[in-house]
Amino acid sequence: MSSTAVVFHNVEKRYPFFHLDRLSFRLETGQIMGLVGPNGAGKSTCMKLLTGLIEADAGEVEVLGHRLPAGQVEAKWQIGHVSEDMRLFSGATLGWHLDFVAAIYPGWDAIYAQHLLRHFGLRGEQRVKTLSRGEHMKALLLLALARRPALLVLDEPTAGLDPVARQEVIGELMEVVQDDRRSILFSSHNTLEIEQICDQVTFLDRGRLVDSRDKEAFIERWRRLSVSLDETRALPDLPGVVETQRSGRLVQLTCRDFQPELTARLQALGAEVLEIQRMSLEEIFVANVMAKRREMGE
Repeated sequence: MSSTAVVFHNVEKRYPFFHLDRLSFRLETGQIMGLVGPNGAGKSTCMKLLTGLIEADAGEVEVLGHRLPAGQVEAKWQIGHVSEDMRLFSGATLGWHLDFVAAIYPGWDAIYAQHLLRHFGLRGEQRVKTLSRGEHMKALLLLALARRPALLVLDEPTAGLDPVARQEVIGELMEVVQDDRRSILFSSHNTLEIEQICDQVTFLDRGRLVDSRDKEAFIERWRRLSVSLDETRALPDLPGVVETQRSGRLVQLTCRDFQPELTARLQALGAEVLEIQRMSLEEIFVANVMAKRREMGE
């Protein structure tokens, strides 16, 4: 099996009002990557590209060692894809759907499927039209998970779930990657979710890559500093500082590559460092996107 589950290299996709612009990132086998971005960032376009629903206009997409679109038939056998806009047959039961998918995929795990039915509070005799939105999403996840795919591609998989159901789903996803041969690409607006379960994080904005790296690297690199400085004095441009906000003597600095030497530099400039705070992934995402937009002159 390839050591990388997903590779995007200079991928472009153009629509009349959207452009996925030379996007490059990679998901290592056995890892969970969180794809984070506002509406219109390109998350769903990425999902469609790697599941073969659309083709790139330029660049290379590789999934589980298969170059797309040429290798998409082989790749699709190993991909479990769930999106919040997917629909099951409304008049059929969940049991019918389980039997249907089991007949198609030889890797179907019937014992695991029954476990998931119980765990998610579902019953085989339920008809799809009687399911709530949250139950429908859990049914879709069950049908994907029980195939035991090498790659799970999940587009907003916890949308519509209550907090308890969301935690049930997250728990199952974390169990999946206990097997280091399996990988998950997971898009969500919920950065707390991403922070909880993901190993790697990729930030997208307006069709462009903002940043992509190990989650812990983001957490370790970013800091917010509060300093006190005489109002008559100005701070020069400082290395790693992407945003400066000032209110009287109080200055707040957002730093994307914090080094301890910055504290000494501020003190040498006459500033008193009041506090150095770690940032949540959501704060890092917003600061990263805004810094990128300023760099692009937007």
